[in-house]
Amino acid sequence: MGTSLNGKMLKWVLATIFFAVASSAAAEQPTKTLRIGYISGTGNQTNQGPYVDALRDGLRKLGYVEGKSFTIEYRGAEGNLNQIESFVAELVGLKVDFLITPITSAIIAAKKATKTIPIIMVAGVDPVATKLVNSFARPGGNLTGLSTLAQDLNGKRLELLVQVLPRLMRVGVLRDAESQFTAIQYKEYEEAARLLKIQLHSLEVRGANPDLESAFEAAIKARSDALITVTNANLFLQQKRLADLAIKHKLPSMFQGSTWVDSGGLMSYSTDELAAFHRAATYIDKISKGTKPAELPIEQATKFELVINLKTAKQIGLTIPQSVLIKADRVVQ
Repeated sequence: MGTSLNGKMLKWVLATIFFAVASSAAAEQPTKTLRIGYISGTGNQTNQGPYVDALRDGLRKLGYVEGKSFTIEYRGAEGNLNQIESFVAELVGLKVDFLITPITSAIIAAKKATKTIPIIMVAGVDPVATKLVNSFARPGGNLTGLSTLAQDLNGKRLELLVQVLPRLMRVGVLRDAESQFTAIQYKEYEEAARLLKIQLHSLEVRGANPDLESAFEAAIKARSDALITVTNANLFLQQKRLADLAIKHKLPSMFQGSTWVDSGGLMSYSTDELAAFHRAATYIDKISKGTKPAELPIEQATKFELVINLKTAKQIGLTIPQSVLIKADRVVQ
């Protein structure tokens, strides 16, 4: 009798604990459907790209259900960055609960457009140096998120090219001449090139339909031994075409993100950008539960990846040294 009673008592206690935990968890979840405004410089409504998918996956793993506990108001510029400000104004007008973007111009526009809607950045800029926030630890205002600091890796990219091409002397740097941020990155490449005794050639293109053929002709005329591309929205849309031209001209190519290598580029060294967008979901979660954006430190990237395309190396007649291959986080065969 005592044993049976004790068993019943144990089941009652366990049930009580389970109910309390479940109730607490339920209380922590937002009571309304979160509307997340997402601004992309490259995607469109039918092809939103891998970054927004990574954000969705991060939210799902935190227990959010799309269509029930969150929706994404997606706006993709398809390379036409003149639309960015209107996208920001539209989403602010819709009174979304969050604004998320990797585009620096969108971050700046959002800061001007709203002081109340939380803005979550996932961008390759130094937000303190560019005066977007007060500090990494306490950003202040309504902006927080993650800084992938892509430009800080520029010297490492040149070093890797030297390891693959020991006789490397001249490198063409392809960039959008209309972007002030790619101009900043070019200067950083120049500083690293001086230390490595490498000569750089600025290969400048413009607009949403860049003249890549002329840029490659200029690279060949300058006797460039390799090519580096500084990423921006316009060039991001040209990944496959750019990789194909590099193969056609047998130019070893280095990029600032792994998606370029998947499109046929030779190498990339960058932060794990998909992981960063996945991580951005935690900011949505914390803010929706009451934490102020001003109190959430901006995280800096700590995980970096080297990706190499061996198929492309074979096509251009290049053998990747084993000393470099063993450093690769992923190899495309």
